Amino acid sequence: MAQKCVHQGCGKQFTDADEVCKYHPGPPIFHEGQKGWKCCKPRVLTFEEFMSIPPCTEGKHSTTDLPPKIEKRESEQLPDQQAPQGLPAPPPRAPITVGQVSSTPPPPPPESEDDDPSLEIPDGRTCRRRGCGATYDKSKGRSDDEKCVHHPGAPIFHEGSKGYSCCKRRVLEFDQFMKIEGCKTSNRHLFVGSGKEEAEKARRLAENGGEEVLDTVRTDFYQTPSSVIASFFLKKIDKDRAKVAFDAQNLDLDLPTTDAPTPKRYKKVVPLWGPIDTAKSSFKVLGTKLEVTLVKTDGSSWPVLRSDDRPTGEILQVGRAGRVQ
Repeated sequence: MAQKCVHQGCGKQFTDADEVCKYHPGPPIFHEGQKGWKCCKPRVLTFEEFMSIPPCTEGKHSTTDLPPKIEKRESEQLPDQQAPQGLPAPPPRAPITVGQVSSTPPPPPPESEDDDPSLEIPDGRTCRRRGCGATYDKSKGRSDDEKCVHHPGAPIFHEGSKGYSCCKRRVLEFDQFMKIEGCKTSNRHLFVGSGKEEAEKARRLAENGGEEVLDTVRTDFYQTPSSVIASFFLKKIDKDRAKVAFDAQNLDLDLPTTDAPTPKRYKKVVPLWGPIDTAKSSFKVLGTKLEVTLVKTDGSSWPVLRSDDRPTGEILQVGRAGRVQ
């Protein structure tokens, strides 16, 4: 009798207890817009990319092992946390729709709700709809009564609770979230769609010499009275080919990566909020990001990093905080 493996990243039906199981032994980590697994290094921005991170460990299937809980960071404010005595409680945070952080545009809707009958479906291809998880069995072919049960909405994580925007159920643990049954049923699964996405991706790769050109990457910055330290998060930057040029009020970046088989490249001229000393400014390439130190020429506080960003109105702290008596 077939049983379902409960290991994270596997979830397969199996009959052979000695079959190799590929899974993630560590808990999922969601922190500052990035998503990944504690047991391995890949960090991504969208939920779809998170779900496609390949398992990092091999072992045996299991129906009893409980997956570890989601990794919680100290900066996360949970519902049962209260403000210190004498201080006002922090305002409630708005729900976070996973994959829709401020530095990354929301993923586009599927280009088609039906598979193009002229396209071949690879054996073992997983349904593209959220919450379904069905795989294509080439030996059985297609049917008009496949019953694809899925979530048409986006995942939402809010103050410890997890769910989908399309239905009301909310849970606390990540493994429970992964088991939330879909709220919509379609007659057929969606394995390949119209094929336009893959064709467009292949066209862009061909135009760019086999590289995936990135339009944006996650950025962050902090400052001192004399400098702005900015981070551009991009993994596997090729140190030998990376180019960073400082202009009076611009930052010219050309950052290729060593990703295989498809390398990435982030190439952008970043307009800066204020003028910088190009001779004193510097940069360094780290494992997960490019870090640049921009030396100010006038010592003023920058409300934002880019001159084309709208100031938030927040007061940004410069230097060390004073001690509260």
